[in-house]
Amino acid sequence: MSPTDESTGFVPIRIAVLTVSDSRDISKDRSGEVLVNRLEAAGHVLADRMIVRDERDQIADQLREWIASDKVDVVISTGGTGLTGRDVTVEAHRDVYEKEIDAFGTVFTMVSMQKIGTSAVQSRATGGVANGTYLFALPGSPGACKDAWDEILCKQLDYRHKPCNFVEILPRLDEHLRRK
Repeated sequence: MSPTDESTGFVPIRIAVLTVSDSRDISKDRSGEVLVNRLEAAGHVLADRMIVRDERDQIADQLREWIASDKVDVVISTGGTGLTGRDVTVEAHRDVYEKEIDAFGTVFTMVSMQKIGTSAVQSRATGGVANGTYLFALPGSPGACKDAWDEILCKQLDYRHKPCNFVEILPRLDEHLRRK
């Protein structure tokens, strides 16, 4: 387990939460609520929260809107990462990514194996980067959102986490887009 450097100050980041569902509204969005509660409890800022249907173009359009905003550092989506015909969140994310964080899905699978055994193979959780913004696609269950946040994201989105974390390189994600 990697340590947290308590001598370094916490750096809050702005996180948008996207729920992908054909049937949920805000009152029934337990997975989105898990993410909002956890990110706020950690000291981060909820930048925005939306629910969109399982439509690839709608998901990708919302992701593009948020990565174009200087008010969003990270987008976490929940839902639509499974294997059914309506599960198109991963494809929408990949339509937007400049770079995929390949190990995110692998580490998520390792965490899931400890909780749900071989059923973990049914998830296609993914992470990537676009326009200086991190994007993560999580399964639609509250348990999967808890596991992803508690075991991966809360650490990687904490500037104090050592030996390295996503926050410390956040300012450099779009360095290739800046004029030299």
